[in-house]
Order: sequence, then C-alpha cells, then structure tokens
Amino acid sequence: MKAYCIGVDLGGTNLRIAAVTPEGERLEVINLATRLHDGPHAVLDDMAASIRQLIERQNGRLLGIGVGSPGPLELPAGILHHPPNLPGFDGLNLSTELERRVGRPVAVNSDANLAAYGEFLLGAGKSCHVDSLLALTLGTGVGCGIILDRKIWQGMQGAAGESGHGPIDPNGPPCPCGARGCLEMYASATAIVRRARELGLRSMEQGSDGAAAPLTSSSVARMASSGDPLALRIFDEVGRALGLSLANLVNALDLPLYVLCGGVVAAWPLFAPRMFATIREMSYVYRMSMPADPNVFEPGKTHICAAQVTDAGILGAALLPLAAGASASA
Repeated sequence: MKAYCIGVDLGGTNLRIAAVTPEGERLEVINLATRLHDGPHAVLDDMAASIRQLIERQNGRLLGIGVGSPGPLELPAGILHHPPNLPGFDGLNLSTELERRVGRPVAVNSDANLAAYGEFLLGAGKSCHVDSLLALTLGTGVGCGIILDRKIWQGMQGAAGESGHGPIDPNGPPCPCGARGCLEMYASATAIVRRARELGLRSMEQGSDGAAAPLTSSSVARMASSGDPLALRIFDEVGRALGLSLANLVNALDLPLYVLCGGVVAAWPLFAPRMFATIREMSYVYRMSMPADPNVFEPGKTHICAAQVTDAGILGAALLPLAAGASASA
C-alpha cells in the first residue's frame, strides 16, 4: 500500500487531478475540461467527484489534498478576487467549498507558488541542493513563485512574487492588471502571438482542414528556428524583457537559483543568449556572482536555468499538504 496525496491544478481551460506519492511518483491523473460556462459550482463538483474517484481507486493512505489556482488569490484564506481567467469565481473560497464537498481538509495556494514548490522539491532545487529559489512560469501569462528557506513565501496577503506584472517599459502596451509594459506583455505565450501579429507574421503550417493554422507561441518559435528574421526579433525581445526583470530580481533577492518554467521555455535557445547578456549588463550583483559556465551549478554563484520537472504545478499542489504549516493554507 502506497501513501499518496492528491493535487488539483485548476486552470481556465483544463482541470487536472492527480494522485502522487510523497516522492513525486504520479499514480493516476484525471484530465477534464474546466466547465466555466456552467459556473464555479459545477467546476467544484467536478473537482470533488474526481478526488472521490481517486480515493476509491487508490489502495493506500491519503495524506492530504492540495489545490493550485490562478490568482489573484488571498492567502492563507484561499479566497479568489476577480481572477481574469476564472470568470464568476470572484469571492469564492476554494478551500471551504471543496472541503464541504469532500469532507477532508484542503490546502490552497497559487498555481505559480506551487510550480515553484514542485520545482524546488523535485527539480532544479533538488539537483542544485538549494534552500531558496525563484521560479518564473512563462505560459498564457507570467507567474512567479518564491521559495525562501524551504518554505513558500506568500507575503502579507498572498501577493508576493507578482513579477509578471513588474513594468519593463512604462510606455509599453497596456496590461490587464492596469499597468503598462509589464513583463507579461513581452515574455508570455500570449505576448509572443500578439507581437507576431503586430509584425505581420503568418503561420506557414496547415490545420487539419487544410487552412492556415492559427499562430501559437510554438509555431512562432519554429519559424524563428528556421531563421525567420521577424520571429527571431520577437524572441530577442523576450530575452531582453526577461533579462531586465531577472536583473531586478537578482539585485533585490540575491538568491542562488532562478528557474524558468512553462511552455515558452521550450524556446530557451532562442531567447537565452539575449537574456543572459541583459542580466550581465544590468545587474552588478549577477556580475559579482555569475558562474564561469551558466550551464553548470556552482555553490555560492547565481544560477539561472530552465525547469527540470514536467507538471511541477500539480506535483507542488499534491505535496503542499506535507509542507510545514500547510494546514494554515486550508
């Protein structure tokens, strides 16, 4: 009999629920569409039903349940506040509503925090033997999670680490957060597609119906890899924006490890050279502590790397109940 935890990854499009051992082994994963059109209680019912299914099918001891959610999320209460990707969820207390449905304690935290936590426990944090790290998640938006002294740093009200909404250019494009020129407007998958359209790029790939496939950040990356100058320009801009943001983060936090997660990181060879060049230019702290080889971790140096774990968010959610003080998040 294997002891296990259950992790829930709540997204605006997909809902994933997994049974995971304390060592990070995935025992079973349930993938569902997030039924936003049916309202938050339908989504919560789907979560609860899937959790019950996993409990019934796993021959082991359940150690806890954790949920990762997009924000803004008030912590430790677990209350959502006008989440842009979860319409209708404003004011919803995720932990209370899910606990009522499953009859068990539920720990809640932000999806970005839990991606950082999963990478800390099972990925680069583990392989580099560090106690602290920062993870930027480059997906539809840009999330950020911070681990300090082996614990998730949430801040006063759960808003710590909103680096995706740190302005890179005050005259840049308006961001949904209300500011302008945020990192998210340059380094997210959404930003890459928007910039490609601004530059007049068109997909050369075909869909199943024979028509031109819609642009995606992945298709823009393939165009860049093939030498398209406009696509290469976009990833150069991504690298510069990440470099500016990381320079500020390195100067402010002086952590040993900064990890980039999410789908955009597949394009690492396209943006990393400009990113590292910008960090070296803009951060004297990095120049003091940069490793001789950025691909090799050296204790006492500042290391910046791509994530080593797939699905770090759902693993972090599953392992959240095992963290010291996780009960305070329920």
